[in-house]
Amino acid sequence: MNEKTKLKLLNRIKKLKYLLFFITLFYSLKISSQELNQLKVTGKILDEFNTPLPGASIVEENTSNGVISDFDGNFEITVRSVNANLVISYIGYKTQILNTSKNPISIKLVPDVSSLDEVVIIGYGESKQRDLTGSLSAIEMADVQKQPASNIGDAIQGRAAGVTITTSGQPGNNPTFRIRGTGTIGNNDPLIVVDGMPLNGGLNQVNMKDVESLQVLKDASATSIYGARGSNGVIIISTKRGKKGQGQLSIDTFTGFQQATNTIDVLNARQFALLSNEMLVNGNLLPNPEFTNPSSLGSGTDWLDAFFTTGRQSNITLSYSQGSDKSNLYTSINIFDQDGIIINSGYTRYIMQFNSDTQINDNLKFGNSLKLNYDIKKNGDNSIQNTILSLPTQPIFRENGNYSGPIGQPIYSGDLDNPIGKSNIVENTTKGYNLQGNIYGELGFLKNFKFKSILGVEANFWDTRTWAPSYSWDSKVSPNAFLAEGSNKSLTLLWDNTLTFNKEFEDGSSITGVLGTSAQENQFKYISGSVQGFTSENAQTINNGLLQPTINGSGSEWSIFSYFARGQFDYKNKYYLTATVRRDGSSRFGEGNKYGTFPSASVAWRVTEEGFFEDSKSINDLKLRIGYGITGNQNIGNYSFASSYNTNLYNFNNTFVTAAVPTVLPNSNVKWESQKQFNIGLDASLFDNIVDLTIDGYIKNTEDMLVPQTVPVTSGYSDVFVPFINAGKIRNQGIEVVLTTNNIRKDKFKWSTDFVFAYNKNEVLSINSDTPLTTGGIGLNYTLARIQPNYPINVFYGFVQDGIFQTQEEVNNAALQTPGINSFTSTAPGDIRFKDLNSDGVINDDDRTFIGNPNPDFTYSFNNTFKIGNFDLSVFFQGVYGNDIFNANRLYTENMSVTTNQSTAVLDRWQGAGSSNTMPRAIFGDPNNNNRQSTRYIEDGSYLRLKNVNLSYTIPVDNFKKSFFNNATLYISAQNLFTITNYSGFDPEIGPNGIDNNIYPITRTFTLGATVGF
Repeated sequence: MNEKTKLKLLNRIKKLKYLLFFITLFYSLKISSQELNQLKVTGKILDEFNTPLPGASIVEENTSNGVISDFDGNFEITVRSVNANLVISYIGYKTQILNTSKNPISIKLVPDVSSLDEVVIIGYGESKQRDLTGSLSAIEMADVQKQPASNIGDAIQGRAAGVTITTSGQPGNNPTFRIRGTGTIGNNDPLIVVDGMPLNGGLNQVNMKDVESLQVLKDASATSIYGARGSNGVIIISTKRGKKGQGQLSIDTFTGFQQATNTIDVLNARQFALLSNEMLVNGNLLPNPEFTNPSSLGSGTDWLDAFFTTGRQSNITLSYSQGSDKSNLYTSINIFDQDGIIINSGYTRYIMQFNSDTQINDNLKFGNSLKLNYDIKKNGDNSIQNTILSLPTQPIFRENGNYSGPIGQPIYSGDLDNPIGKSNIVENTTKGYNLQGNIYGELGFLKNFKFKSILGVEANFWDTRTWAPSYSWDSKVSPNAFLAEGSNKSLTLLWDNTLTFNKEFEDGSSITGVLGTSAQENQFKYISGSVQGFTSENAQTINNGLLQPTINGSGSEWSIFSYFARGQFDYKNKYYLTATVRRDGSSRFGEGNKYGTFPSASVAWRVTEEGFFEDSKSINDLKLRIGYGITGNQNIGNYSFASSYNTNLYNFNNTFVTAAVPTVLPNSNVKWESQKQFNIGLDASLFDNIVDLTIDGYIKNTEDMLVPQTVPVTSGYSDVFVPFINAGKIRNQGIEVVLTTNNIRKDKFKWSTDFVFAYNKNEVLSINSDTPLTTGGIGLNYTLARIQPNYPINVFYGFVQDGIFQTQEEVNNAALQTPGINSFTSTAPGDIRFKDLNSDGVINDDDRTFIGNPNPDFTYSFNNTFKIGNFDLSVFFQGVYGNDIFNANRLYTENMSVTTNQSTAVLDRWQGAGSSNTMPRAIFGDPNNNNRQSTRYIEDGSYLRLKNVNLSYTIPVDNFKKSFFNNATLYISAQNLFTITNYSGFDPEIGPNGIDNNIYPITRTFTLGATVGF
C-alpha cells in the first residue's frame, strides 16, 4: 500500500469517526427525551367485592410492556408516555382500558360471565360454560397444581363428581379411572385426549405443571362426538400456550419423602414358635426341636422393617412463555425422580414440552404441540406377601455375609426364598421412549367459517428387562441365572379435519356447527427372548445364555375412520339445543359390522332469563338440562372376527414336526358394544353468587356387551382364546352433586368450601348364558368373584362363616363340612362352621353365595380453602363408602396351616372352648379347609382420608423491586396424612375389583417446594 492510498484511508476513518459521534449523540438525545416522557404508574386492582385481585394483567396498549398485580392487587409499571393507555384484564372479568393521566390508579373489575365460559374445552371445539347442555366437570388446575403430586390422577382424585380414581404407591404406575361406574366387563378406561391427540401411553407422560385445563366429559350428549371410544367417558387435557406479553421464566420445584401409610403387625420369634408348635401338635406331628424354649428367641428378625424404606422424591419444572399479537410459544423441561417405599424400586421421568402458535394473517394460523418423554421404572422381586410370611427365627444374613435360606425340614423351617435377597439381586426394569405431537393449520373465511386440519403422531417404544442371577442360600438354590428382554413398538397416526361455522345475532342468539372427519391408525410390534445359564454372569446378554432359549413375537394393526357433526343453538341465552352424530368404521369388526352410528341430543333452559322470573338475590342463575345419547366400545382386540394360527413344534416318536395350531375361535358376527345414557341436571348460582350448585342424575345402559363365549370342550377350542359375542347388559344409575360456597370474602381473609358427592348403583342385567362368569383369579385355583344377572358386577362369591365349633357335640350335629372325607378326623372343635344354605346336610359348592360387593355406594370429598394475608391453606378430605374388600392377603397370613409367619390377628385364635368364635384353631394341613374363600375375609372398605394439606406463602412483590424476580411462593404439603377406616390391610384404596392381593401400598408424603417467576 503506497503513501497516497494510506492518506485516503486515514481521511475516511476520520470522517467515519465524526459520523459515529453524531449518530451516538442523536440517539442519546432521543433516549433522554424518551426517558423524560416515561412515567411510573402505580395502582390497585379490586374485584366486585372490593377484594384485591392478585395476578391481574396490566399491559401498556400496543406494546409488550406489562406486569402482574401482586397478592394485594397492587402493581407498578413504567410506561413510555405520560399519556399512555393501560389494558387491564383478568380471567372471568371484563377487560378495561384506562389512561395514565390519573395516577395512582384504583380500578374495580366487573365480572364477565362470557369470558369465563370460553375456557371450557369440549370435543373438537370450545363452548361457553353457561351454554353447556351436557354433563361436564371442569377441574380448577390452578388449585390442583399447588399439590406436589407425581401424576395428574393423584392430584385430581375426588375433585370431579362421578369420577372414581384409584392410585398406587408403586412408582411409575398410572392411575385407574372409572367414570359413572363400571360399564362393561372389558376395558373401562376412559379416552384421554391431550391437545387433540388420543393418548395411549398413560397420564404419567404428562407433566401436571404443563396442563392449562382439564375437563371430564361424562354423559353421552357430551361424549358421543367421540363415538366408539366415548362409552367410558372422555378426559380432555389442554397444555399451556404462550400468552401475550414479555417473556416469563418460571421454576417450580419440590422435594420430599414418602412412607407407607400403614403396616401389618406380624408375630415375633417367640410368638411364632408357640404358634408353630401348636399347629404341628394339632396336626399329629412332632413340634420343632429348635423351639423347645420359645421365650429365649425374643423378637427375632423384623423382615418388614428391612423391606420397607423411606422413599425420597424430587421434581423440577423449568418453563418459559412469551407471546405477541402474531405469535406465542410455551416450552418446559421436567425432571421427576422417585424412590419407592420398597427396597430397589423407583421411577425417573424426563419430559420436554414445546407449544407454539403463529398468526400468519387475519385468516391463517399455524401451530404445534410436541411432547417428548423418557422414563425408567425399576423393581426388584418385591413380594410383600413373602416378606410378611418369612420366619422371624431366620436372620436376613448368615455370619459369612450371604443371604440366609431355610435350614432343615420344610415343615419346621418353611420353604420361602429370602425376600430381602430376592428384592436386591433381581432387576425388573422398563424403559420408555415416547413422543406425542401434532401440527395444525387453521383458515378462516367468509367471516363465519373456520377450517382446521390436525396431523398427529404418537410413538411409544418401551424395553423390558428381567435379570435374576444364580444364588445359593442354604437350602434355597438357583443354579442358573435367568435373563429376559422384550422390545415393544407402538405407532399411532391421526388426521383430523373440522369445518366450523359460528354466527352470533344481535338479539344474543347464536348458532355453531361443526363438520369433521377423523382417521386414526395404529401399528404394534413386540419381540422378546429369554435364556438361562451363563458362563459368566457379568455378560448379561441374550446371546451369552446357554440353556432353554426362547423367543416370542407378535404384531397387530387397527384403524378407525369417522365422520361427525355437531350443531349448537342458543336462543337469546335462554333456550339451548345441542345435537351430535358420529359414524365410526373400525377394522376390529368383520364385514357387515364395521360401521356404527352414535347420535345424541340435549337441551337446556335458563329459567332466570324468563320474563316471569323476577330478579332475586337468592337465585342468581338457574339452568335445567336434559340429554340422551348413544356411544360405543370397540375394545375387543384386533382380530376377533377372524381365525388365527400359531406354529409350534410337536414331538412324534422323537421326531419334531411343525404344525399350525388355531389360537382364536372366530366370530364374524361380533359388532359394536353400545351404551345408551339419559342425563338430567341443573346448574344454579344462589345468594348473590355465594353458592354454586350442580346436580346430575343419570341412567346408563350398556347393551350388546362384549362377553367371552362359552365354548364346550367337545369343540376342540376350549384351550384357545375364545371369541367375544354381543350378549350382555349392564346398568349404572346414580346422582352427582357439586356444591361450592364462598363462606367469607374479606380483604385479608377468604374461606371457600367445595363439596363433591356421587352415588352409583350397578347391576348386571344379562350375560351370554346361564353360567356365571368367574373373575378375580389370584392363583392356586382361587376365583373370588363372578358376574351374574341381577347382581352388581364382580361381586364376591363364597361360603358363609357361621362361627367356630366349640365342642365335639356341635361338630356331630352340624352339616358335613368336608364331603368325601371322614368328618370325625377332618373337622374338630376349633374349626370354622360354614352355613348349610340349602339345608342338605353337606357343605359343598351349592352352599356358596354372594358375600360382598366391591362397588361403593357413594364417593365424596370436601375441600376447605383459606386465604389469610399472603398465606394460602387448603385442607382436602376424600372418602368412599359402602364397598367391600376381599382381603386375599389374609388367606396366607391367617391360615395357620403351614410353616410361615402370620399376622398378629392369629393371637386371638381358638385354643379351647369359648376362647374365640371368629379365628379358628391352628392345625397343620387345614383338614377342614378353614381357609376356603368365605365371609371370613370380607371387610368393609369404607374410608375417609385426609388426602392433602397444603400451606403456601406468597412473598410480596415489593420485595422484588430491586431484583430480577417477579414472584415467588413457598409451600409445604402433606398427602394421605391419616385414614379413618375399619380395614385391617395396608390401605383400603386397592382398585375397582376390590381384591387386596400383594398390592403395593399407598404412601404418606411430605414435601417442601417453591415456585419462582422471573
